[in-house]
Amino acid sequence: MTTDGTYLELDGHPAVRFERRYPHSTRRVWRAIIDPDESRHWFPSTLVIEERVGGVVQFADDPNQPDSSGRVLAYEPPHRLEFTWGGDEIHFALTDDGGGCVLTLTNVLEATDTAARNAAGWTVCLRELDRLLAGTSGDAQPWQPIYDAYVAAGMPHGAAIPGA
Repeated sequence: MTTDGTYLELDGHPAVRFERRYPHSTRRVWRAIIDPDESRHWFPSTLVIEERVGGVVQFADDPNQPDSSGRVLAYEPPHRLEFTWGGDEIHFALTDDGGGCVLTLTNVLEATDTAARNAAGWTVCLRELDRLLAGTSGDAQPWQPIYDAYVAAGMPHGAAIPGA
């Protein structure tokens, strides 16, 4: 099982980071992130974002989490979006790359032991985003083998698994 998330520390906080290159414009990938009709295909919750710094972010319909809300920390369309989600922060950065763009997703973690769990979740989610942008479909990859691969690779782990 291939893992593509990396563990790091940002300003003394644990984090997991992912990078994806797409043959699409930053505006196209931005829309897939920010538009609830598109993000519902890959983000783990229904995501509704008040598009301004300080705006409310609503998370709903996740079978493993209660509905909740967060706050927009950074909003610079179509290049940067950051918001809180529980005790975590989610950072999206989009940079132009020739005819396409690079998406960097960083999940700044509240607790170190959530790294493998969250990395596995984002791996599944980002593979769904890849499919959405490619216009393809298929069955989502099972989460557990991905989690096991992150643990085997030495990523911090041990946090409770929602829905388990």
